[in-house]
Amino acid sequence: MSEPREIRLQRPGQLRLPALPPLSLYVHLPWCLKKCPYCDFNSHEWRRAAGQGGDLPWADYLDALRADLESSLPLIWGRTVHSVFIGGGTPSLFPPEAIDRLLSDIRARVRLEADAEITLEANPGTFETDRFRGYRQAGVNRLSVGVQSFDDRFLRALGRVHDGAQARAALEEAACHFDTFNLDLMYALPGQTLADLERDLAMALAYAPPHLSVYHLTLEPNTYFAKHPPVLPDDDTAYEMLDLITQRTGESGMARYEVSAYARPGHQCWHNTNYWQFGDYLGIGAGAHGKLSFPHRIVRQVRWREPRRYMEQALLGQPMASEEEVPPVELPFEFMLNALRLREGFELTDFSDRTGLPVTAILQALQEAERRGWIERDLQRIRPTAHGFDFLSDLQALFLP
Repeated sequence: MSEPREIRLQRPGQLRLPALPPLSLYVHLPWCLKKCPYCDFNSHEWRRAAGQGGDLPWADYLDALRADLESSLPLIWGRTVHSVFIGGGTPSLFPPEAIDRLLSDIRARVRLEADAEITLEANPGTFETDRFRGYRQAGVNRLSVGVQSFDDRFLRALGRVHDGAQARAALEEAACHFDTFNLDLMYALPGQTLADLERDLAMALAYAPPHLSVYHLTLEPNTYFAKHPPVLPDDDTAYEMLDLITQRTGESGMARYEVSAYARPGHQCWHNTNYWQFGDYLGIGAGAHGKLSFPHRIVRQVRWREPRRYMEQALLGQPMASEEEVPPVELPFEFMLNALRLREGFELTDFSDRTGLPVTAILQALQEAERRGWIERDLQRIRPTAHGFDFLSDLQALFLP
């Protein structure tokens, strides 16, 4: 008989972690009304997935999520879950009663912190009056609204299913029911000018969002835009746009605490910050990724990607498509890929605590980054400079094996 996985993962190994990091839970709901041409997430148009004109199979999917979570419990026994993030896909396709059942299933099986941050992603194209109220009553305490733009021209170019009026209505409703909500915006869109972005940004800030995420449109592999690339603003214009975003958010009282995230005091996203600080996260759902630490190793997990196959495998107690131990030589880059996104950087002791490696493993790369003016450091903390933020990919690449 083979050794149980939970026992094998606890055996001595190459690493020695002094303590386990905070733990989050990510739940992936994979269906969308329409696949956006820039999206490389594991999302599936639900009518095609469920059959011609069929209903979203949310009850069956929740059964699979529950089985997935139960099969993972031996790996996280005794650990507190500090945050839950329900992402997609378009989670707001699921009705409030589905989210209520999901959160009830989670609470019944894990030690969820009493005031845990519970985020749900919502698309204005699925917005209905009182739907957001239903999510709040189910226990969601943070909403992330995927606006992307208020301009119908750019929403059409991005393939979004909502228009500007729906975006505004969704934000008004979110502000009524949530003390903390996030507004997602994109820039450097096809045909977008600096004046266009300024109008989008002014509209976004007029809603006084507690949190704002602003992403540069990138052409990801295996997307429609990668095969049929649109004409995007040049690099100089994109840098001007980023400068404008930083200026306007600062004037409105928001701080840039991560390379793409701006927040008012007390409204930083705890779940995402845990990712960036190289915390742990259990990922359940079709195509979900996870990272779990044990005293002597760190493992990466990936669930089956296709929703139907995932549901079948999860109900058999085999939701994972792959699980592998992260080689120690790759851990410096894995850590830096996340931690250097934060404006405040990280403490040197955090590197050793989260990777089980000595600081000497990154000393040479730190010296080179400092020589290039990309970081500033003292005996305790490493911070990316403004110049380092501008060249973040190059800075992170210094720590590749």
